[in-house]
Amino acid sequence: MTALVGQDFLTLADISPEDLQGLLTLAAQLKSGAVQADCSRKVLGLLFRKASTRTRVSFSVAMVQLGGQVLDLQVNLIQVSRGEPICDTARVLSGYLDALAIRTYDQSELEEFAQYADIPIINALTDQSHPCQILADLLTVQECLGQLAGTTLAYLGDGNNMAHSLMLGCALAGVNIRVATPADYAPDVTVVKQAQALAGDRCQIQVTTDPKAAVAGANILYTDVWASMGQEDFAESRIPIFQPYQVNSDLLALAEKEAIVLHCLPAHRGEEITEAVIEGPQSQVWQQAENRMHAQKALLASLLGGVTAGVK
Repeated sequence: MTALVGQDFLTLADISPEDLQGLLTLAAQLKSGAVQADCSRKVLGLLFRKASTRTRVSFSVAMVQLGGQVLDLQVNLIQVSRGEPICDTARVLSGYLDALAIRTYDQSELEEFAQYADIPIINALTDQSHPCQILADLLTVQECLGQLAGTTLAYLGDGNNMAHSLMLGCALAGVNIRVATPADYAPDVTVVKQAQALAGDRCQIQVTTDPKAAVAGANILYTDVWASMGQEDFAESRIPIFQPYQVNSDLLALAEKEAIVLHCLPAHRGEEITEAVIEGPQSQVWQQAENRMHAQKALLASLLGGVTAGVK
């Protein structure tokens, strides 16, 4: 995994299919204990402008388990909250930290940090992309189904950062993906084209407004909240628009018999997913959530050069 040492991780388009499979292999081996990694004396900074449970805790625990330390840079307590330019903050933090995970609104802020920082900048979520979540998702699919290439994932709901990153991740992994959204909530066309170009002949990237067509014969059903952070004022008005895209028993019945159900969480039960499905036997949501830690441990070890035994 030396190819990723010192790199930024802003979007899945930053890595190759081989890099992705290497990260997933390393994550599985770190999870099982087959491979060891050491990031002692390394410090990861967390700069989060958005609320977080899984991302904050999983990054923190992953870094501690690698032997490193975590510094939580509370935005309201540092000078960026008072208007210090990002270019200044990025260069200063580069002198203190070994990597910086940023959770913010605009992808451009992340890119500006990466431009001026001399340490790896990690996308811990933006409005455009959530690549770390996809590492955990694909690890979960690999564990549950035994393979990635040739499987089909149906994503139902808003064409948001999760839809964008899933398309890119599936393109790299050879997973067919069907994204079903209401007509006015489709994913960014530029990202769709980027994913299709990355996919090549490996798999198909499709966008539709028909949830039943998307789910038919799929191996994985995936959903996310209908109103992301910052869109709470529109949550109620979106419910009737998105209701046909709810992951429920009727839609699940159209999928492949042994299909698994994923959700990046937090979930609004009774909206994008029903209680019966998220708590049902086909739900792998909790394994998926745990895998955030294992996938990010692999990412940190790779970016910081902490792998102490070869990936087998």
